[in-house]
Amino acid sequence: MKKLLVIGLAILLTGILPDQISQACTNFLVTKGASSTGSTMITYSADSHELYGELYYWPATDYPIGTMMDVFEWDTQKFKGKIKQATHTYSVVGNMNEHQLAIGETTYTGLESQIDTTGIIDYGSLIYISLQRAKNAREAIKVMSDLVSEYGYGSSGESFSISDPNEVWIYEIIGKGPGKKGAVWVARLVPDGYVCGHANQARIQTFPLATGKKKSISINSKDLRRIFDPVVECVYAYDVIEVARANKLFSGKDEEFSFSDTYAPVTFEGARFCEIRVWSFFKSVNDDMDQYINYVSGHDLSQRMPLWVKPNRKLSNHDLMNFMRDHLEDTQFDMRKDIGAGSFGSPYRWRPLTWKVSDDSDAPTYCNERATATQQTGFVFVAECRNWLPDPIGGIFWFGVDDAATTVFNPIYCGITEVPECFEVGNGDLLTYSPTSAFWVFNQVSNFCYTRYDLMSADAIKVQSELESKYLSEILTIDETALALYIKDVKQGRDYLTKYSIKSSQNTFNRWKSLSEYLLVKYMDGNIKKEKDGNFQRTSAGYPVFPLQPGYSDSWKKSIINDTGTKLLVPEGAGH
Repeated sequence: MKKLLVIGLAILLTGILPDQISQACTNFLVTKGASSTGSTMITYSADSHELYGELYYWPATDYPIGTMMDVFEWDTQKFKGKIKQATHTYSVVGNMNEHQLAIGETTYTGLESQIDTTGIIDYGSLIYISLQRAKNAREAIKVMSDLVSEYGYGSSGESFSISDPNEVWIYEIIGKGPGKKGAVWVARLVPDGYVCGHANQARIQTFPLATGKKKSISINSKDLRRIFDPVVECVYAYDVIEVARANKLFSGKDEEFSFSDTYAPVTFEGARFCEIRVWSFFKSVNDDMDQYINYVSGHDLSQRMPLWVKPNRKLSNHDLMNFMRDHLEDTQFDMRKDIGAGSFGSPYRWRPLTWKVSDDSDAPTYCNERATATQQTGFVFVAECRNWLPDPIGGIFWFGVDDAATTVFNPIYCGITEVPECFEVGNGDLLTYSPTSAFWVFNQVSNFCYTRYDLMSADAIKVQSELESKYLSEILTIDETALALYIKDVKQGRDYLTKYSIKSSQNTFNRWKSLSEYLLVKYMDGNIKKEKDGNFQRTSAGYPVFPLQPGYSDSWKKSIINDTGTKLLVPEGAGH
């Protein structure tokens, strides 16, 4: 565990400003009944300007009784304290363990008055300790509750996606206040056939209270074991409402209590920069989302979106990959459609998200959009859990680094025993370039694409599609071969999956490195070299055919004229 916790991921620091919060992560959740294959899926885009994309791995390990482990804050590497180590831990690759349990997160911060910095357990520790100690989603919720109860919760508000081969849960948590041990939280099972999402804004509002009908139970140290009753669909900290009353945050009836509205009220930033990402996902799969446009624009915060929606079609793993690539295209927030896109239709805006024309305090504030796919991504995944296969084969951790729009999701089976070199922890960092690191070669491509997105991104997406289509099409054969080996010998099956995951990842790295070289040759100096049948064209003497020089769009030219007047005007009859 120590190996990961000392890694400086720095996704979000406690107590950050709303504008910084909006730069963070995105999760989408899909239940079995909403999936085209009957798998469960969750996604996670780990966004941060300080996050290096790499693939974490811990082997399963046995520890003597009484062993203690050090906990380091995920963001800052600060030593937080020691906790009891489990006598046995499960192997973990990325955010998925060998039993197909997967966990993702987004930080919503919430009321800073609820933060207890003295707690040992931060949100990163909750993810990776739970993955090493729990076999399924319900066990993970129990582990998380036990950890914060015993050792205290030291982060701000968090939303977690928790999935196993049969269930998907959304779990939201926040502290009780400075010096107050533990946390308040609510976890809800996403109904089968529905999809859910969260993106840096707490989303659980009212929830069913414990009624004795066993559809929802109030959790404390004595009845937490009841979470394993399959009819339970909602669990929550026994004092989640009591703490709100004690802190003078809520005074209504218990059944009126809303977790989100109490501990993380929606602001303009929460709607426009955060909820809008969930809305765009929901809109892609449900026809009733236009009614929430005023809400996600930040202009009417009264009409909250539902926690989950029923999709109008079954979703595939490839659908989820593409949803993570969303830039709000074909909505009224489409960033390609205004002058900020430049002449080349860029769906990106550099930070900060809010800005003024001058330093005058009375000047109005404007904003850029914040889409799901963003430049400052460390890593992104689609965790797919399939209950019809043995766990080490059933779980596929589709993993990519850097911007989701121009990354490739690589099939990493959850039962592997070794990580591909190109994704390995320590192979470079944000200040150290490594020629064998996938993170760096993907950044070479994406950052070049940003300079002429309309054309270059198409070249990247062509190779992206080629690679992902290959991996998606061969998974069934890989499954069958691995299963046959696994039945004979578990180790042989896992070794086969390890070799395949390493081989496909290295294939991606090699192909992307070639792509980076191709883009440099093709688009050097603003020219575009001509091609025929996949090859650059040459003259009979062997020189390059004179390149294309398409120039700028008419809308951009008009903006230049409006800005410069007659400064650049060529007089009539000047020989042009």
